[in-house]
Amino acid sequence: MIVSTLRLPTLQMAPRSTSSEIDALQARILACRACQAAGYVEEARPVRHPWTPRQRLMLVGQAPGALTHARQFHFAGPGGRVLEQWFEQAGFTPGTWRERTYLTSLTRCFPGKSSHGKGDRKPSPRELAQCRPFLDAELTLVRPRLIVLVGTMAIEHFLGKRPLESVVGRLIEHPERRYLPLPHPSPVSRWLNQANHQHLVSRAIALLAQCRAELEL
Repeated sequence: MIVSTLRLPTLQMAPRSTSSEIDALQARILACRACQAAGYVEEARPVRHPWTPRQRLMLVGQAPGALTHARQFHFAGPGGRVLEQWFEQAGFTPGTWRERTYLTSLTRCFPGKSSHGKGDRKPSPRELAQCRPFLDAELTLVRPRLIVLVGTMAIEHFLGKRPLESVVGRLIEHPERRYLPLPHPSPVSRWLNQANHQHLVSRAIALLAQCRAELEL
């Protein structure tokens, strides 16, 4: 069901996982070299985000970019600064959005630049399949109250193929999960540069603010 305002039923929340369980999962992620061995990426340097029990929100992106690969933290480039602005507009205390959010992605290693010379290469279905068990395990262990989907690929992975205009600015409810889609926050995004799309982003930020308060994010 897609809603533009919040109608949030009470979900039965399972007990929170222990830090040792998530530490063990992240150790397996960091040790993985499957995509390098298969020739999908030049260098496997999986990125992980530190978990804390305070994180009731999960953010899922496409894959690490070049700066994330180099600096080893998610959204290390200009897009991360835009995301930070969006979270602060939603009422998160400045400088805390990374601490309050479990950041992850569909794949864990920088896929390299696109062969067309613009942007990064999109991970292939086989790469997505290689990393899918890690993401499934994170969802099970972190048990987020809200999942923010950033960018077309993450949105399609969870919700199926849909135009951004049909999902940005809406809260998507499933029986045990809630999704809030956002466009990729690249400062050079053509989609973001359209005034009507900026309005949809503003609606999404307002929904994030409501979720932050009502779900204690």
